[in-house]
Amino acid sequence: MESKEKKNGAQSVEGAELDGEVRINHSVIANIIRISVLEVEGVAGVGGGFIDGMAELFSRKNTERGVTVREDEGGRYSIEVRVSLYFGSPMTEVAANIQRNVARQVAFMTQKSVARVNVIIDGVKARDGTKGKTAEGGGLG
Repeated sequence: MESKEKKNGAQSVEGAELDGEVRINHSVIANIIRISVLEVEGVAGVGGGFIDGMAELFSRKNTERGVTVREDEGGRYSIEVRVSLYFGSPMTEVAANIQRNVARQVAFMTQKSVARVNVIIDGVKARDGTKGKTAEGGGLG
């Protein structure tokens, strides 16, 4: 899936007007989202647990490694992102920071508005490098 934006009357280097479209593939938007999420303090990773990862391997939806991007008729993005946080991080505060940073970066880079950013916390990881042991979401609340 990709986002289209028609650019009429754009100026070329020589000053003549050009017509054309700018298309942004949703996988590019997903990469912007992933990087934006990882910038937030308290985030350990983007993407679901093992089962979600296996499901994504066999599906060809708008989901790319824990990120779903949809676009409405008006061109506004609806985003869902699955994350793991570091143990001891204030979950609702980190989630709110993720929402703000994702919306700001996507709007800035694409010049399109973001209708919503849903954050799903799938796991908690220890910060101390205990060989990647995680407490995945199943049955923890």
